[in-house]
Amino acid sequence: MFTIAIIGRPNVGKSTLFNRLVKKRMAIVDDTPGVTRDWREAEGYLLDQKVRIIDTAGLEEAFDDSIQGRMRKQTEEGLAQADAVLFLIDGREGVTPIDEHFASWLRKNNKGNEKSLPVILAVNKCENERATDAGLGEAYSLGFGQPIPISSAHGHGIEDLYHAFEPHFPEEITEEEHQGDQLPDIENLDDLEGDAHFDFAAIEIADEDDKPIKIAIVGRPNVGKSTLVNALLNDNRVMTGPEAGITRDAIAVDWEFQDHKIKLVDTAGMRKKAKVDHNIEKMSVEDSLRAIRLAQVCILVIDAEHILDKQDLQIADHIISEGRAMILAINKWDLIKGDGAKKAALDEINYRLETSLGQVRNIPSCSVSALNNRNLGFLMQTVLDTYAIWNKRVNTSKLNRWMHARESQNPAPLYEGRSNRLKYMTQINIRPPTFAIWVSRPKELPDTYKRYLMNGLRDDFDLKGIPVRLLVRTSKNPFN
Repeated sequence: MFTIAIIGRPNVGKSTLFNRLVKKRMAIVDDTPGVTRDWREAEGYLLDQKVRIIDTAGLEEAFDDSIQGRMRKQTEEGLAQADAVLFLIDGREGVTPIDEHFASWLRKNNKGNEKSLPVILAVNKCENERATDAGLGEAYSLGFGQPIPISSAHGHGIEDLYHAFEPHFPEEITEEEHQGDQLPDIENLDDLEGDAHFDFAAIEIADEDDKPIKIAIVGRPNVGKSTLVNALLNDNRVMTGPEAGITRDAIAVDWEFQDHKIKLVDTAGMRKKAKVDHNIEKMSVEDSLRAIRLAQVCILVIDAEHILDKQDLQIADHIISEGRAMILAINKWDLIKGDGAKKAALDEINYRLETSLGQVRNIPSCSVSALNNRNLGFLMQTVLDTYAIWNKRVNTSKLNRWMHARESQNPAPLYEGRSNRLKYMTQINIRPPTFAIWVSRPKELPDTYKRYLMNGLRDDFDLKGIPVRLLVRTSKNPFN
């Protein structure tokens, strides 16, 4: 797919234009310069032309290991993926020395590369023609031909951008329609009670081998999430460093592991709400929560030296509430010295999981060192195994035999001297496995008995370590 990289100095509106073209609020936008730090990509449109858009960090004159220097290196990485460049400047401020410096840098970069990239110059923030006439006139001096006036915020000038890039588009672009999860549409759930023909396990679901598994890497700041992403990819794809809070946007990367397509998402660290007082950090946390909601599997990264504090447990609880499969990655395991210390750490993790996240038992955990590439293969295999469980389907006849056996071992408590019978049970969804059960008096079924049934489902149908949902319905004949 034809790929366009948007570059320019900080705060000229690159992320606003990125969001406009991909038709989603994916990149964080704020008036503070330097919000974007890693390059990110997404499919978007120039009018009816499908393209891949890359949003890059603001270019600054920094060539050291500072955050600005690492941002510039990330921009260079993004540029290497592009087929064309959209060089953006601010029409209100006109051409600045930094714009001139990077216009020269772009020309040199093109000369040094085997593939010379076409560069389209756009002047942003041109809502008011009088205020930006001078900036448009100055833009000719950058040497990239006629500048295109646009407004990222208002969507002006998109047609002109299309015509500027049109000569560089490939002759044919394959359209790939996004398909959601192909699950059965159950209009009236209660019609399923006693239906001998309905069996979720037998329903054909569209083959999804070609779709990537969406994995979000989440956790508190500075636990090694970005380092883990880079280690898995074997590439410096996202910025890392000792400073907490380097990652701001959720960055998605396509990858393959053992012939499985993966979409790996690096997210910003999530601190306690009371400590989040900056607008950019609030937006970063919202982006991370959105990544959890859209993920299928979440890898919760924790620091081996600060095991499962309150914030870790709150993030884990949110993942479970969203119904996502979760794997615990205990990072920096190489810092724990001695077998006794390691055993004590694992015992502490298991204790806290059992006491604080009792709604999901046997959550899988892996001790890893992202910095030293230790145990990462085992971590990803655990992800694939857990993902398979999260997609598991159980035959209806087996479920009903199981339900009657469980009821005979431990009947539901009587209500006003009458039994509260379990009548029928079937699976109605996956991701996570979701079951419906019809009983005589659902409102009188205690939570303890529901937990008894859900724990039994996990134990007897190998659904350990994932959320399980149980919907309790009123039977058509509640008097038997």
